[in-house]
Parts: sequence; structure tokens; C-alpha cells
Amino acid sequence: MPGEVTRLLAEQSRGNRQAESRLWDLIYKELRRIAAKHMRGERSDHTLQPTALVNEAYLKLVGQQNVSWQSKTDFFRMASRLMRHVLVDHARKHARHKRRGGLSKSPLNEEVLFLPGRGRKALDAEELIDLDWALSRLAKLDRRQSQVVELRFFGGLSVEETAAELRISAKTVKREWAAARPWLHREIRERKGE
Repeated sequence: MPGEVTRLLAEQSRGNRQAESRLWDLIYKELRRIAAKHMRGERSDHTLQPTALVNEAYLKLVGQQNVSWQSKTDFFRMASRLMRHVLVDHARKHARHKRRGGLSKSPLNEEVLFLPGRGRKALDAEELIDLDWALSRLAKLDRRQSQVVELRFFGGLSVEETAAELRISAKTVKREWAAARPWLHREIRERKGE
């Protein structure tokens, strides 16, 4: 029912426990779909499972007080962003462990990084941290480009799905995607001193 999720989000943020229970029933499948897309880009030996990713992001989302969600789209966009942060935090822990073990970093590969859903290999922990850092910098300069990258790469959305989510044309998504990719790679290379 249109508006039901937004209404329940508002009620839940005011402490209505019944609304929280109903909300979970309505949004779980979509959160699970988003988590599965995030996890597709992770390494095969990842210890975090999609269900745990959903639960952690959901707890952070509903734990926010006095949040005025404008729509369910805002909610799911924030959920995707929180999932990204959970995965990056997890990657940082993994990277610290790897450094203690003396393992080397692998370079960020442009072809691998920007082919979501096309059989690309998973990013390692260092690559994910570098991408998150560069994407945060991009968000300060061009919010829409960062949203396009976030939805395409982390959310696993197609050009058309990204356009619908951001309420822009598919042509604009392609243009923003094409502009963001080399910028991100340049930033990451400069960060690594390459």
C-alpha cells in the first residue's frame, strides 16, 4: 500500500513498537535484496552474511530518534548506505588482521571495480576501504555522481533502476557514471601514491 512504509517509519520513530513490527514485515524482503546485492561484490570467504548485514543496518536505522523519513525511497537509500558502512567497517577490521599477518595489498582494478553484476571478482578489504574513502570525497564535490556510484556499485542497480531511484534519466545516469569512474580511480591512485 503506497505510503504505508513512510507512515510506519514515522510511527516507529515516535516509539510505536507495533509499527516497528509491521514495518519489519513490509521491508525485510527489500532489505534482504539490497544486502544480497552488496554481498555479491564481497570476497567468497566473507564472514558476514546478508541476514546479519540486514539486521545490523536495520538496527541502526530504527535506532535513530526524531528522523523524519520523506519516503520509503529515502529509507532504502539510507539502508544501502548503512550496509556499505557496515561492510567497510568489516573490511577495515579484516585489513588490520591481514597487515598483522604480513599479506600484501592488491591493486584496484578498474575493469573489476566497475562491472557490477557481470561476474567481476570481489574487492579485497583494502580496495573496499579505498573506494569508500574516494566515494566520500566525491560526495562532497558532486552528490549525484556519488549517489549513482553508490547505487550502481554497492546497491547493484542497473542504469534503469538507478535512474528510477534518483528520478533522473538513464542518459544522465550513464553520463554521471562515466564521469565518476575516472575521478574515483585518480583519487585512489593519488591516495596510494601511484
